[in-house]
Amino acid sequence: MRILAIDAGNSRIKWGLHDGEAWAVRGQVPTAEARRLVREWGPITRADVVIAANVAGPRVVREIGAAARRHGRRARFIRSLARQCGVSSSYDDPAQLGADRWAALIGAWRLYRGPCVVVSAGTTMTVDALTGDGVFLGGMIVPGTDLMREALARNTAALKPRAGRFAFFPACTADAIASGALNALAGAVERMHRYLREAGQVAPLTVLSGGGAARLAPQLNARAEVVDNLVLEGLVHIALDRASVP
Repeated sequence: MRILAIDAGNSRIKWGLHDGEAWAVRGQVPTAEARRLVREWGPITRADVVIAANVAGPRVVREIGAAARRHGRRARFIRSLARQCGVSSSYDDPAQLGADRWAALIGAWRLYRGPCVVVSAGTTMTVDALTGDGVFLGGMIVPGTDLMREALARNTAALKPRAGRFAFFPACTADAIASGALNALAGAVERMHRYLREAGQVAPLTVLSGGGAARLAPQLNARAEVVDNLVLEGLVHIALDRASVP
């Protein structure tokens, strides 16, 4: 089964055509330019299923749906469930969990089959705990690096956003802001890693995705794997596991 999977986030819409064994083609557009999908999706005519996780609001749902229809397909938008594809949710209301987080958890479970801290580092960063038997215990949401910098610029007189680099001992304000933001994100991941170990999970793997994953990975004091298309991987498994689809 050929599957067109779509991860519509706040900043980017990532998509890929999976042929049942591997990704045949992948691409992305800025979320603000969702109308470009009609042109981008030449390969959609070869897709049997179009499946999407959207956290970018109803306008993007309409744009994705319209682009799919232009190519003779119907887009299906997933929602988070209590149980699917071997993963079960401990959320008080499973439906409140973001669809992208749910797909990423399923992707991590299918790829690694063990305890994981599942991290998506984008506009915001989510840090989710997954046990070795596929139970999502819960997770955190924190501002991403750009949101942290914007908050400092908006709420202080002197800390304006400037390009900076990470340093152990920052010696200028720009580097201090860049390093502080990255250390804050790393700290959230490492705390969740510790909580998961304290809950009895042995040697959890940190699975990173999103635009900030490559910058964050070297700063972590834990084994980490970067999977840029983790949500897309989860969507493929959801599409393939027909018995799990309500």
